[in-house]
Formats: sequence, structure tokens, C-alpha cells
Amino acid sequence: MPIPARRADTLFHDVWLPPETRQIRQEVREFAEAVLRPAAHRLNNTPESVEAFPHDIFRQMADAGLYRIPFAADVGGRGLEFPTLATMVTLEELAYFSPGLTSALFDGQAILVGKTLECAQEPLRSQYLAALVRGEFVGSFATSEPEASTDLSAASMQTVAVPVEGGYSLSGCKRWITNSVVARYMLVLARTESRLSMFLVDMHSPGVSVGKPDLKMGNHAQLTADVRFDGVFVPSDHVVGTPGNGLKVALGALALGRMGIGAIGVAMAQAAFDFSSRYISERKVFGKAIAGFQHWQFTFAEHAISLENARNLYLKAAYRFDTEGEAELEGAMAKYYGSRLAVDVSRDAIQACGAYGFVRELSATGQTFPLESIYRDAKIGEIYEGTNEIQRWIIARHIFGRDLVG
Repeated sequence: MPIPARRADTLFHDVWLPPETRQIRQEVREFAEAVLRPAAHRLNNTPESVEAFPHDIFRQMADAGLYRIPFAADVGGRGLEFPTLATMVTLEELAYFSPGLTSALFDGQAILVGKTLECAQEPLRSQYLAALVRGEFVGSFATSEPEASTDLSAASMQTVAVPVEGGYSLSGCKRWITNSVVARYMLVLARTESRLSMFLVDMHSPGVSVGKPDLKMGNHAQLTADVRFDGVFVPSDHVVGTPGNGLKVALGALALGRMGIGAIGVAMAQAAFDFSSRYISERKVFGKAIAGFQHWQFTFAEHAISLENARNLYLKAAYRFDTEGEAELEGAMAKYYGSRLAVDVSRDAIQACGAYGFVRELSATGQTFPLESIYRDAKIGEIYEGTNEIQRWIIARHIFGRDLVG
């Protein structure tokens, strides 16, 4: 199929964005067009395996300076005035072609790992964050467990770090851990007595074992697996922040990650919108283009409005974080709205395109089609990094207060 036009270029206008952010969007778009578009079908449809991890694209992302975008100049970053805005538009541009890769190699790597290390004390911050910015290692962020994911309270957490001479002995199991099968370092949330602490763990340490990648419905390029720790020694200076303050550290990164899921949702919705709107403008039934029927005209008009709203939500959340240092409410709204929109638009796009929406690859011609994988990839956005039910709870708390909502 011909490459569809980028409808956002005519339907959405970055009139409020700083020139710095627009330049980052253009820079990342050029990278994504050159590197991700040719690889997108493979990335989005190859079953999970250690061998499938895209080391080549990780290296190209680092060499292109993408990991410099979110961070300050003192660790080798760009030192941007609006780093969160730039980070979010980067996510949208990358995820337009491969949301799974973007979740793993930018949301997981730059936001969850990078932004956690940004809050670390010296010399952890200078040593490890600077190395991440240069692309010297793949990192991983481990909070979820078999029995603790949405609920990250100390009462639910079963991974435990016990003080020993010179540090801690870490034991337990983490589940759904992105990049774990290839990670060199992992940030691990664990219980220390009655509170939680965040540890930077060398994955080459004795007692660390990683399972095979999970086989999932979508996001195949985002490799997740179980990780077990059996008496793993972690030096005391590898606690990120202060002991007992780990939940705050984790939630700080996850708050930015939620904005990012909103941006990734916008990317998936936009990609589905672009492909399907072109298809129905050309495909004829009963003597006229499918887009000539008012049902589809109204459906796509509503989706255009929703795309505008979803994109503005994540941009506003990012701008507020850059200028005020907090955007919990806007981040929750952006995550909820953007992830739900991706599901809605990709579903309607498949319906509008019929069999050409449902097919992954047409054997007779070798043509590949994107909507099937977008639909599969979209669903996880409503679940991970805080389910959409949790986001509505956060929003309700801002409306009614903690006394009523909790």
C-alpha cells in the first residue's frame, strides 16, 4: 500500500509549542522515518525472543542522541528548557511506527530508568545516568511482582532486602519486567522492614536469574520476563535516594511514564487514522468511495477531534511538569484518554478497511498492513503503568479529595 499522508500535519498545529520542541519533533521524525519505518513490520510482528531484541536500533537511537533529549547537560544531555515536552513528542514520533519498541527503548529506558537515576545521589547519578545517556547499557525498571502490580504497598511487596555487612541481601521475584532479558542494570523496588527502597542491581551479580521472554498479545518488541533474586548482594551505596523512600522514587518516574503512555496512544491512534482515512478515500463500494458515506465521515470527524484533545492533554501535562514540577492530574488524564483512544480508533479503522484492516500480510502479493498489529498493541496501554481504572481514581481524588476517595 502507498505510504499515507501524515494527517496530523494538516489537522493539528503546534502553534503553542516552543520552537525547541518543534525542532525535536522534526529531528525525531526524520530518524523514525529512516530507521523505524523500514523495520516496523518486523518489529511489531516478530514473536518475543532474546534473539529478537533490536540491539541495532538501540545503538542507532543512542548514536542519534535520542537519549540525550530528556536530560541535563551535566550528564551529557541536551540541557533543554522544556525536556519533558521534548521527551513526549519523541515518544509520539517513535511510536507512530513501533509502539512496542518505543515502550521498551524510550519509555522504559529513558523515562523509567533514566528519570529514576536522575533522582539518585552522587556518584550514582553521574556514573550511571551519564552512561545511559551515551547508550552504554540497556536498563530495566522492576516494580511489579506476581502478586503486586497495581498495589505497590509495602504490605503487598514480597521482594525483600535484608541489611548485611556493607549492603543488602535481595531476594524475591519480579514479573512483567521490560528489557530484563538483556539488561545490564536493573532498578528494583523491594521491601526494607516496613517501607520500600529502590536498589540499582548489577544483573551480572550471583543469584540473579532471568526467565524466557513472555509471549504476549501485542507489543512484541517490548520483551518482558520474570526475574528472580536469591540472596543477591547490593552495596549500600546502590540504594537510589534514601532507604525507605523507594515508593516515592518509583512513583515519580511512573508519573512521567503515564504521560508517555498517553503520547504513545496518540501515535497509535494517528497511525491507524492515517492509514484508514487514505484507504476509505480510495476504496469504492456501490459506486463511490467508502469515505463518501456519512457514517464514516462522522466517525472520522469524531476521531479527529479526539486526537486533537488527546495530543493537547499530553502536551499540557508535559508543559506543566516542565514549568511547575508537577502534573499528576493532567498526566492521569493524558494516559487514560490517549490509551483508550488508540483502542477506539484502531478498532474503527479495521472495521472501515474490512479485510485489509484485519490482515497482517497478504500472501498473494507479499504486501503488509499495519492495523492488525496496532490494534493488538493498543490494548496494553489501558493496563500498564497504572491501569485506566487507577487513572480515574486519581482524577476523582482531585475532584472529591482524599477524605472521600482515599
